[in-house]
Amino acid sequence: MFMQRKSHLEARARVLKAMAHPSRLFIIEELEKGEQCVCDLTAMIGADISTVSKHLSVLKQAGIVLDDKRGNQVFYRLQVPCILNFFGCVESVLEAQARTHAGYLTVAGT
Repeated sequence: MFMQRKSHLEARARVLKAMAHPSRLFIIEELEKGEQCVCDLTAMIGADISTVSKHLSVLKQAGIVLDDKRGNQVFYRLQVPCILNFFGCVESVLEAQARTHAGYLTVAGT
């Protein structure tokens, strides 16, 4: 039983690892607005096309994005937009950390 659960937890970790880069988080947020071509994402990120393509490949392998080749351009979209719900939870963690840190500063300043 543990091995089945471990396998599922490892699959979750792969998804989280795929998101664990600022550029990939940016890509996910931009794709929330709708599909984007690699060229537009490259311009927004300010990196070369091979770097952005690698980030998109990582997201695709994790099942986060889908691609659609149209002529010479490749367009990407979120496979499961609910991934964005996770960001709200992350923001709650960051806010809790800020409150805790502010509390430490208040206690230390007294």
